[in-house]
Order: sequence, then structure tokens, then C-alpha cells
Amino acid sequence: TPHPNTSQYPPLSDWDPPSFTRAAQFRVGATLVLFLFAACSNLALLASVWCGRGRRLASHLRPLMLSLASADLMMTFVVMPLDAVWNVTVQWYGGDVLCKLLCFLKLFAMHASAFILVVISLDRQHAILHPLDALCAHRRNRRMLLLAWGLSLLLASPQLFIFQAVRVEAVDFTQCATHGSFSRRWQETLYNMFHFTSLYVIPLLVMSCCYSRILLHIHQQHLRDKAGESYLRRSGTDIIPKARIKTLKMTVVIVLSFVVCWTPYYLLGIWYWFQPEMLHVTPEYVHHALFVFGNLNTCCDPIIYGFYTPSFRADLAACCHRTSCDASPRSLDQLSTRQGPPSGESDPGTNNQGGD
Repeated sequence: TPHPNTSQYPPLSDWDPPSFTRAAQFRVGATLVLFLFAACSNLALLASVWCGRGRRLASHLRPLMLSLASADLMMTFVVMPLDAVWNVTVQWYGGDVLCKLLCFLKLFAMHASAFILVVISLDRQHAILHPLDALCAHRRNRRMLLLAWGLSLLLASPQLFIFQAVRVEAVDFTQCATHGSFSRRWQETLYNMFHFTSLYVIPLLVMSCCYSRILLHIHQQHLRDKAGESYLRRSGTDIIPKARIKTLKMTVVIVLSFVVCWTPYYLLGIWYWFQPEMLHVTPEYVHHALFVFGNLNTCCDPIIYGFYTPSFRADLAACCHRTSCDASPRSLDQLSTRQGPPSGESDPGTNNQGGD
């Protein structure tokens, strides 16, 4: 029977402290590389959408992309440095207050990143299934974003009470952990499963439902067109504009990158929660590699956005040109013209093509 108010087995007095292993060194090195790339790319995306050519996005799409970049930057500047430094120091030197705060910010950033993808999916579903309701899109998206950030704040708040700096006197070791916050192991497993559900399962189900409905709608429209109902094209009420299709493709790829990057890590986490002894069987580098692979998702979003958005590529090209030489405004305009979208095609979501 475990000692009351403990959640670790065996007791801490019989516990061996971790060390900075070779696998942990690989994790730190890979995390620092991802940190540099994610910081530069997401800051560039944020600047492009906020004050660059990305301002051409539809008014209700800009807050979505700004929120996605902001959530990725929180992951970049909170989760990655915290993980890297913590692996180097092995034990916790930040004290009790910083332990609670950083664990709260880490979960807050992870929830925000997942929930904003849900908001983007809901927006795409409404834009495709109800194209004539675009006038309410800005207000609707603003409310959903406020709800996403608010829920992230609420769901991460238990971290402030659960985590604490725990000192093991026998080995002179201090760690930021949940030790002592749960009276039984099943309570800790239940808490972890709850966050697994809110971070991964529910967002995945909602996003899958949204894009399944979108694909079904497009398929039905294609069948109607083949059946000879081409007169609907002349009415303009059943057409999906090119810009909207392009935005849809971009968001689908962004969601797929989230699923591909984080699924292995969460599946491994479930395995550990229900069979803790597997921690001693599974090679250490597997856990480290899957966590690094999950963080790769933070780098994917700006890459995907840049692939589908000529204006972002033009901003990057202009920035690189400006740093390499003192370019005149005229030469920058020429560069923008060369890098801009081809004639008759606009960025996904631009107002002049109704791409919402």
C-alpha cells in the first residue's frame, strides 16, 4: 500500500535520479534546431499576415492565421526551451512558483495550438457548406477564437495546483513533478487521459467531422454537375471559388501535419500510462525521438502556409533581398511583381475572389 498523498511507485527514498544521457543530448540538439527554425519562420509568418502582403487575406481569415502563428510561437518559446534546459539540468532549479507557471504555460500553449486548428476547420466547413453566410464569418470566428483561448486557459489551470518542486533529501535532488498531488495512481492516469482527450481526441474528431462533411459536399456537387445540373454554375450559388479551394487544401494539410506529428507521441503516452513498467523496457531514444517529431508540427505550419500563399513567399524574398543589399523601393516593387501570384489567381482567402 502506498504512502498517503503520493502518486509515485516506489517511494522516493528508493528512487534513482535521472541523468543527462546520450539520448537526452540528441533530444536537446534536435530541439534547439527546431527552435531556431520555428522561431524564424513563425515570426516571419506573423509579420507577413500582420503588416505585410498577408494583409490581403479576407478579414475573417487574418485572425485565424495570426492566432495559429501566435500559438506556434508559444510552443516555440515556452515548450521547446523549457524541454531543452530541463533535459540539460536534469533536475529542477527554478523553484516552486516557476515550476507551476511553466507547466501551466506549456499545457496552455499545447491546448491553444490544437483548439485553433479546430476553429480553422469549423470556419472552412461553414465557408464551403454555407457560402452565402460570409458576412457573419468575422464575428463568428472572433467568438470561436475567444472560446478557444479561454478553454485553453481553463484546461491548463490545474497545472498551477498539481505541479510542485519536490525535493528528495536522500539523493539531494529536486524535481518539478506531480508527486504528492494524487492519492492513487488511477487518479493521475485519469488526469492524463483527460488531457489526452482534450488535446488530441476531441480536436481530431471535430476536424475529421468537418473535413468529411466538406468532402461529401464537394462529391455531391460533382455528381450534380455530371448529372447535367450545370445551370447552377450560372447562378453563382453552388460554385466553390478557386481561392476558397486553395485555402481548403492548405488547412487540410495543416491539420494532417498535426495528426501525423503528434499521433505517435500520444499513443506512446497511453501505453506508458496503463503499463508504467514499459518505461524500463522501451529504449530511451524512442521517447525522445517521438517528442522531437511532435514538435516538428510547429515548424510545418509556416512552411505549408508559404507553399500555398505567394504573398508570404514574396515577403520572404523581399526581406532576404533587403538584407543582402540596399534595395530601392522601385526594385522591391519589381521583386513583388515577380514573386506575386499569376494573372487571374489570388492568395487563398483574398477578398477580390470571395475566398473566405
